[in-house]
Amino acid sequence: MATFINVLLLLLLIYFLRRLSKKHMKFSNRVFVGLALGIILGVTLQLIYGATSEEIENTVLWYNIIGTGYVKLLQMIAMPLVFISILSAFTKLKLGANLGKIAGLILFILIGTTAISAGVGIFSATIFNLDATELVQGNAEIERGATLEEKTSEVTSLPEQILSLFPANPFLDLTGARPTSTIAVVIFAAFLGFSYLRILRKDEGTSITIKKAIDAIYSLVMGIVTIVLRLTPYGILAIMARTLATSDFGAIYNLGKFVIASYVALIVVFIMHLLIISFSGLSPITYVKKTSETLLFAFTSRSSAGTLPLNLKTQTDRLGVPEGIANFAGSFGLSIGQNGCAGVYPAMLAIMIAPTVGQNPLEINFILMVIAIVAISSFGVAGVGGGATFAAIIVLSALNLPVALAGVLISVEPLIDMGRTAVNVSGSMISGVATARVTGDLDKEVYTNPHFDELT
Repeated sequence: MATFINVLLLLLLIYFLRRLSKKHMKFSNRVFVGLALGIILGVTLQLIYGATSEEIENTVLWYNIIGTGYVKLLQMIAMPLVFISILSAFTKLKLGANLGKIAGLILFILIGTTAISAGVGIFSATIFNLDATELVQGNAEIERGATLEEKTSEVTSLPEQILSLFPANPFLDLTGARPTSTIAVVIFAAFLGFSYLRILRKDEGTSITIKKAIDAIYSLVMGIVTIVLRLTPYGILAIMARTLATSDFGAIYNLGKFVIASYVALIVVFIMHLLIISFSGLSPITYVKKTSETLLFAFTSRSSAGTLPLNLKTQTDRLGVPEGIANFAGSFGLSIGQNGCAGVYPAMLAIMIAPTVGQNPLEINFILMVIAIVAISSFGVAGVGGGATFAAIIVLSALNLPVALAGVLISVEPLIDMGRTAVNVSGSMISGVATARVTGDLDKEVYTNPHFDELT
């Protein structure tokens, strides 16, 4: 009966959001209403039943149909969108002429900001005096640590990691079967794009046919994107209700110093993004206003891949980034240079865990080594849940630090991952805006226009 009532409450709130849609409330406002209702519902359920109660466990199974189901729909279109976005970028003749410069700038910004993010993470961990020797491990943390140790067997040498980026079977990678599938799909699409450019030079008639086909497929995929994005208010409602209902606030309190240190570092990295916008001669306030909806979704969904459709539409429709550059920045940002998951998080873990093996975390050589390894290992980090864990395993293993100690953070992982994902997506959008600004392709009128269209 309790589960039935809880599910009924969710359905009533969904009906309420639907009514707001019928009354033509702005999409962004409905997203924020869904967020607020989800927080209220989640906190209420936890206060009534408790995070670990059977009622909450059964309720979450039903809530996941809407919350997790929505994220899965976004992930469903993420890989096809990455593929067709990169391919369609090559059909833009202007992009073809500046391809090397554009790709180089985007990669430089993504990797450069990740290296800086690692430095920010190191600074935050030092200021808050984080030390893994002070942490107490329970059964769940010990089990998590054992699992992480087992995964270290999957970590390979740097040459093997680079080799794993190549798409031996692009159709397998289109299913997202490997941690490096996203970058592999990007590489495969890039080869097809270069092939298109060759055909363009030799056979204009055939190239026109290919371009029409690519544009048609792109329109079809974006049509699916629009349909799925319209479900955003309902998805966020269910996701936030589930997250708040199941959060272990006691564990969050005990590990509060790490949570606070993490968010301080993430906020500093976001400020760095705004400084990049300012140095580009653009208004950071405008950037915040126009990206807040996308960053909010990234925060609640904890999926950079799931946020890709919103990421691309925000860059092109609101920030004035050309489609070609936006497609490259959004797709590359899924698996290269994720500022939060591949930058801040593994660096903080390295500093925190180093004292347990007698390593002074403040030695300059150690700090430089951490930053270098973080920057290099940021290639191929998955843009879905678990990407930060994958990055942490690589970095800690490369530094010969005990991976198992990262397991003590299992109870606060979801809370921290929300902020990390939002910073990842922001870094991706920053690379697109800054690159378009440098190349002179940014439509400044679109960027500065205070009135902007809905994302759906």
